[in-house]
Amino acid sequence: MKRILLRSGKSPFEVVSREQAIQRNVIATNSGNLLFSDAAHKILLTDGTEVESNRMRVNPSEAARINEEYDAFVVPLANAFRPSFETQLNKLSAFIEKLDIPVVVLGVGAQTGLGYSAERLRPLEASVKRFVGAVLDRSASIGVRGEFTEKYVRDLGFRDVEVIGCPSMFMNGDTFEITKRTETLTAESRISVNVSAAAAKISDVGGLMRHAYDLHPDLIYVAQNLTDAELLLWGDLSEAEGRSGSMPLQSSHPFFRDDKVRLFIDPATWLDELRGRDFSFGTRIHGNIAALLAGTPAVVLAHDSRTLELCRYFDIPHRSVKDVHAGTDPAELYEAADFGKLREGHRERFDRFMSFLDRNGLENTFAHGDGGAAYDARVASLDLPPALRAWDGSPDGLLGYRISRLRQEVKRARSEQSALNERLEKVSKENAALARRLAALEGAGGGTSPYRRARRAVGRRVRQVRKRLG
Repeated sequence: MKRILLRSGKSPFEVVSREQAIQRNVIATNSGNLLFSDAAHKILLTDGTEVESNRMRVNPSEAARINEEYDAFVVPLANAFRPSFETQLNKLSAFIEKLDIPVVVLGVGAQTGLGYSAERLRPLEASVKRFVGAVLDRSASIGVRGEFTEKYVRDLGFRDVEVIGCPSMFMNGDTFEITKRTETLTAESRISVNVSAAAAKISDVGGLMRHAYDLHPDLIYVAQNLTDAELLLWGDLSEAEGRSGSMPLQSSHPFFRDDKVRLFIDPATWLDELRGRDFSFGTRIHGNIAALLAGTPAVVLAHDSRTLELCRYFDIPHRSVKDVHAGTDPAELYEAADFGKLREGHRERFDRFMSFLDRNGLENTFAHGDGGAAYDARVASLDLPPALRAWDGSPDGLLGYRISRLRQEVKRARSEQSALNERLEKVSKENAALARRLAALEGAGGGTSPYRRARRAVGRRVRQVRKRLG
């Protein structure tokens, strides 16, 4: 039996409560990560292959054990080549460098602007070279998201680079079924929207989301970040303080006030919700891939290279976020969306991904298993938690966690305060000792301070030098 260690926040078969998900950060700050890691888990799971989650642990001290217990380390990634991920990338490289087993990377991407300029990535070059070099020393090739990342990695001097997209798009195999249930959207249409804060710097996407809500009251906003989860759990003081904004980043936003926000811990419940929606759109690439996997039409508002190159590779209907505004009608996006190329080209892209796995010594459930039937049945049998929703103060099953969390935070704060008090007392004693020494020195100098004595000594020396030079 072959054993694969998969980089992921958790196994798709592990039922994690909402409070555990937040406490452990199983989504690794973004629930989209679980969508592509679950897809990789499903694809790699066969009768002859076990897949185990590493829960995002990459400790070089565990490398010897992992070399002994596993046959490969598979690493699904998203936008890992970006400045804010450099520390984690170096940790991952240090871990991989200790491994003797094959290491296969699925769909890594570089993140820059819509213009595909790699200038902002220059400070990362040493770290990226280290990572790619470590991976290629242990695999036949490295799988990247799209055209921009391929060129970026090749320009760094690497040849064994393959564009494979994201494994999430192959979760359902070699076919893609997307159906428009109606020719156009109406006021009764059920809409799902998603948005990222970074996109708000480029366009008024917050205004666009509010406009969509005005037109389509049966709307949900699917949040994805850990910060969103914390806001749903705790709320904030924005309402009481009279603060508000166009983006759904505060509990005073209409999406929160009207209970329109959802954050899903598991992709299975995420897809279940989106199957009942008529349309999804927004700036989140995996938020819209989730809709596509559920058979729901979706349009991506591309706002950076990572979203754009993936849309181009898979022919996902998209627009630049620069080309929409607060008054853009979602019906316009819906009607213009053509899924023909996505469907028609999917088999070829699927075959390319399967060939990549073959070259790297990995079997897959579609060619060597049951096509994921056992996986789907097992996930369907799980009692998965519902989505996180905005807390209105009523019992929601999470009150005990909130109280325990507050108690823990108080305990931590007291411990930190105690440590600071001890440090302050120590510094105070050191200062008192220094003051006594200084007083003793001043007394020995006849009342003249050390500073003045030093200044006079230096002054004498300067005058002597000047006299010699003159």
